[in-house]
Amino acid sequence: MTTRERILNSIQANQPSLLPLPEQFTFTSSFPDLTKQFSDSLAFVGGMAVVVPDHKTIEAHLKEHYPGMTSVASTCPELAHLADRGLDVADPHELASLNLTIIEGPLAVAENAAIWVDERQLPHRVVPMITQYLAIIIRQSTIVPNMHDAYKKLKVNETGFGTFISGPSKTADIEQSLVIGAHGARSLIVYVLP
Repeated sequence: MTTRERILNSIQANQPSLLPLPEQFTFTSSFPDLTKQFSDSLAFVGGMAVVVPDHKTIEAHLKEHYPGMTSVASTCPELAHLADRGLDVADPHELASLNLTIIEGPLAVAENAAIWVDERQLPHRVVPMITQYLAIIIRQSTIVPNMHDAYKKLKVNETGFGTFISGPSKTADIEQSLVIGAHGARSLIVYVLP
């Protein structure tokens, strides 16, 4: 018997007993304030959360932060008047000059500030990655504690493509130089409606 065979036989003879898989694998997170936890998590990853009472406040905040911005698109009907361009293009490459995009997120996660967006919010998958600045509108009632809770709510078979977005684009190299906006949006503002 070769050494290899002895090792493999020893491994085979010493297998642990099989245990049943958990029926429902989940973790419980108990954040006292989901909106605060979401805001803190978003700030930690380079984004900014702004709790607002209505769409008029969002409009005022956007105009203050992006004065005179052109090449703006919005999929939010209440803020469609801020857009000077549409997203209905045949070729997504036509969106390369997009400066600001305003979209809605149907689900947000407090533990890591991830926001789910899917084909219902995005006419083209590239939109949140190709825009220079991204604004996402969520509702407090859609913030869940953790990713386990988020996946319980998702119905990917109904929504098609989707992705979680957390903060602006970030990358770092060996010298630990953090670059924000290299591979996607340079900033992310999340507006939290009641």
